Amino acid sequence: MIEMWNADTPKTVTLPSGRTFRGRGLRNGLPEGQTPTLSVYLTDHEPPASPWESLWVPWRDFWLPADPVEAMRTLRIAYDRAADERVEICCGGGIGRTGTGLSALCVFEGMDPREAVTWVRRNYHPRAVEVPWQRRFVRQVHAAGAPGPERP
Repeated sequence: MIEMWNADTPKTVTLPSGRTFRGRGLRNGLPEGQTPTLSVYLTDHEPPASPWESLWVPWRDFWLPADPVEAMRTLRIAYDRAADERVEICCGGGIGRTGTGLSALCVFEGMDPREAVTWVRRNYHPRAVEVPWQRRFVRQVHAAGAPGPERP
């Protein structure tokens, strides 16, 4: 069994379902302490190999994912795996794209898009989801019929 994120791990947010994610800015380096079991990199360049599993979503800074449908699929994998793994969502600065990804995860929880962005700004970073088209992506996740948490 994998040990989940410690309660004192910086930049972690716990969604209403109990799933906990760490948001991270890659330019800030790897924090001390626990490492993820899965990282989702929302970056314009493929990240270097890491000793843990990672998924890459091509996504330019201040823009949208190159393939929004694939980004939704990848974020859903992260959401599902966070039920019993240490998952992190990261981009260059750890604010805009990371906040947008975290907001999409909130939509998977059943939040409406506006509520999701507000929740992430309150619980993760006040400037998360930096540009209007990132908010539009969160609405697209909702419009795509993002399912809520899986039920036993």
